[in-house]
Amino acid sequence: MLLRPEVLGALLYAVSSVEAADAKSAESGRPRGVGPEFAKFYKTSDNFFSCISNPSQRIPFSQVNDDYCDCPDGSDEPGTAACSYLTPYSYPQPHLRPGSNLTPENETLALPGFYCKNKGHVPAYIRFENVNDGVCDYDVCCDGSDEYAGVGGVKCEDRCAAIGKEWKKQEEVRQKAQQRALKKRKELQFEADRRRTELKDKIEAGKIRVQGFERRIVEAEENLKEVERREKLRLVKSDAQGKGRGRLGVLLNLAKDRTAELRGALMKVKKQREDMVARVSELEALLSELKETYNPNFNDAGVKKAVQGWEDYAARESTDTWTDAEDRDLTEIAKEDGSESGVNWAEFEGSESEQAASDAAAIYSLTSYLPGPLQNWLGSTMSSLRQILIDNGVLPDNTIHANLDDSAAVKEARKSRDDSQRDLTDAQNELKHAEEDLTKDYGPNGIFRALKDQCTEGDFGEYKYSLCFMQKTTQQPKKGGGQTNMGSFTSFETEFTDDDLPSGGKGLGRGERVVMKYENGQHCWNGPARSTRVILACSENEEIWRVSESEKCVYRMEVGTAAVCGWEGSAREAEKGQASVKDEL
Repeated sequence: MLLRPEVLGALLYAVSSVEAADAKSAESGRPRGVGPEFAKFYKTSDNFFSCISNPSQRIPFSQVNDDYCDCPDGSDEPGTAACSYLTPYSYPQPHLRPGSNLTPENETLALPGFYCKNKGHVPAYIRFENVNDGVCDYDVCCDGSDEYAGVGGVKCEDRCAAIGKEWKKQEEVRQKAQQRALKKRKELQFEADRRRTELKDKIEAGKIRVQGFERRIVEAEENLKEVERREKLRLVKSDAQGKGRGRLGVLLNLAKDRTAELRGALMKVKKQREDMVARVSELEALLSELKETYNPNFNDAGVKKAVQGWEDYAARESTDTWTDAEDRDLTEIAKEDGSESGVNWAEFEGSESEQAASDAAAIYSLTSYLPGPLQNWLGSTMSSLRQILIDNGVLPDNTIHANLDDSAAVKEARKSRDDSQRDLTDAQNELKHAEEDLTKDYGPNGIFRALKDQCTEGDFGEYKYSLCFMQKTTQQPKKGGGQTNMGSFTSFETEFTDDDLPSGGKGLGRGERVVMKYENGQHCWNGPARSTRVILACSENEEIWRVSESEKCVYRMEVGTAAVCGWEGSAREAEKGQASVKDEL
């Protein structure tokens, strides 16, 4: 609170006796409002005081705490509100008393505030503007020493004994909660390290699996080639022996299919021809009747032209005559193949005598007179020799690959190769994801790996909010409706907070805090994509303390978690600051 000059004058008159007593004790102890860590600046042997931030500027010690601001940094008024107006942003003011040889400057207060001893409780500093403002600030100055002048008849009793007793109880609770939180943090760190170790082992095992699948593919490829080679030899041998499974057998099947296709086309053409012949006969009858019945004396140019055209058409010689014998022949051709008509394919299928014309067939036929072991050796040797000649380009490879595709052995070998390739792809993808996860930022010491995908919720206003660590933040109306994505996790950073820590300890406090950034959420109507800054402070459990919207669709979430306990000091310790300094007197 900033007091006007006339008020300061009245206050000076009212407490003159108090100030006199305080000045007399300047040499024996530190002045009112001075904390123990600043006591050294107020010890003097020549009854002069040197301004803390400007030691070259000195004033008589009697002017300390005289309710008049003499030092540019306000250090001569540790026990009054006379210098409370000084800030780095205030305009330069000639605030020095008349006749002073000190230089007026624009300064910052050298002291943190008015020191309250608070015996029986924790010492603390209160802002200078709260000194003698007629309000008892028991939350900071429980001994009431900040209202020593009794302004407005206000007298603040010393409540430090009761407040200190209650504070100690709460402090014990906070300390136990802090210990549990630190214990949980150790458990989280242990779990995070365990998961990281498991991930490393998984990566090593994944590399071995990938190598194994690569070897399996090579083996499957070689096996497929071998199976195809064996199947080719089998087809060549079957062809030579006339078993209908070689090239001639395939050719017979293709010929049968082709003949059936041509027969169908022929029957279709025959039917179309019969239809056109019927139509032409009908038209010719109409035109012939017109020629016989029309009146030559009737002067109709169109009718005369039609009759003349018919006469020319009838007189023209035609080569499209079709006899009954030809029609019977066509019908005979169109009959299905069999023993009674067409081609008897059965005579060619599986007939060794018909295929013995080839040299290979003759050789294979001759082997039937040899002993069994010699037959097998000769057949295998000839087949291998022929395949070698084909592989080296001496003989053409006329093997029908369609037969290979129909082979069960080839299908099984190809399936084994394809399965191995699929397993390799899956193993490579799994290994890639594991390696990416290993290098991913999981916060200080990777501790948030233990909280990955773990979620916590909180109700604030009309919405229920959810935070899933390392995943996303969401918002959902309490009255019903779908979830709104407020952002997906992107990175960590830090932020300095300067908040008052609630008595329950559920707050950010003062200090450096870990921040989780969630971005690229659902787009706002006529606005940006939603994003969330999650500021973390020490807590035994994971819980959302507060949610606010700093600007349109940009959210701020204050969250407690044991994962940040002990990181750059706890919030409670940072909040206390110098409060732990004991009174030296």
